[in-house]
Amino acid sequence: MGKVGRFACILTPMLLTLASLICIVIVMIGQTPWKGNDAPKTSLGRDLYFFKADTSGFTADPDNVLDNLPENVNIDNNLLQALQGAASAKELKDFYQVGLWSYCEGDKRDGKEVITYCSARKFNFWFDPFHVWQLKDTSAQKVLGEDFQKGLDAYKKVAGWMTWGFVIALILTAVEFVIGFFAICSRWGSLVTTIVSTAQTVFVLAAAITATAVYAALAGVFESVLKPYNIKATLGSKMLSALWLGVAFSVASGFFWLISICCCSGKSPHKKVVVEKTPYTYERVASPAFGGQQAQHTGYTGASGHGTSGTAYEPFRQQHV
Repeated sequence: MGKVGRFACILTPMLLTLASLICIVIVMIGQTPWKGNDAPKTSLGRDLYFFKADTSGFTADPDNVLDNLPENVNIDNNLLQALQGAASAKELKDFYQVGLWSYCEGDKRDGKEVITYCSARKFNFWFDPFHVWQLKDTSAQKVLGEDFQKGLDAYKKVAGWMTWGFVIALILTAVEFVIGFFAICSRWGSLVTTIVSTAQTVFVLAAAITATAVYAALAGVFESVLKPYNIKATLGSKMLSALWLGVAFSVASGFFWLISICCCSGKSPHKKVVVEKTPYTYERVASPAFGGQQAQHTGYTGASGHGTSGTAYEPFRQQHV
């Protein structure tokens, strides 16, 4: 196939690896402030989140929440009073969006969501509603119940591994892309790249499954406990789409790296093999019966009755009388 064909064969997994790398980076910049506690500079950074708590239904009219509830819904007055106190003190914003490293909060102005604050970037970050809503060490923490607290505790434990999973996946993807250039030269390069790609796929898949499961469970806990107070919880479809698209690119790149080991050789099929003649090798002598001429490869001048010739060995030829 040659080097050109080999390059074309490697180009597909290289592009898939690059696409996976871009998706992982996009996931990691969601809700991440670039400077201080300011909102992300790009719309992509502002719109991408794993989890969103929409409290605008409560903050719009916190004093009349009871009047707007269905008749069969029971709420706890202690929790209601704690939330009303946070809303009155302007501690409770209209929405909260959670990313990998931080969260952002903001208000709705003329129907448009405006981010007013983002927490500082933090490794092993997790969103604590009690701390953010100023409900820590209050009766509200007890009122929310054991299930809510257990859900938060599980989320806190898994958040650390999830962050490491994304970081390792990012590093392995970058390494895979760099090593992929060596795969152009040989199949050994493809083998090494395939091993790295397999490890990268394992980590990015594990991180994606963990993030999806954890934030789906967190949204479920919020919905079950806080929905009566007009507080809604949703998953970020854009963030999860980018994440799982990165997983798909990763799996596809690993498949094509594997194919490049077995196929797409860089050797040219038209390569000629030149064999150098060595001394004292057999060479057929042309037969007179077929009109051939005797080869004059030696210094032989005729038969001699005395002594031996110092020339190379010549096959026996029959003399016709």
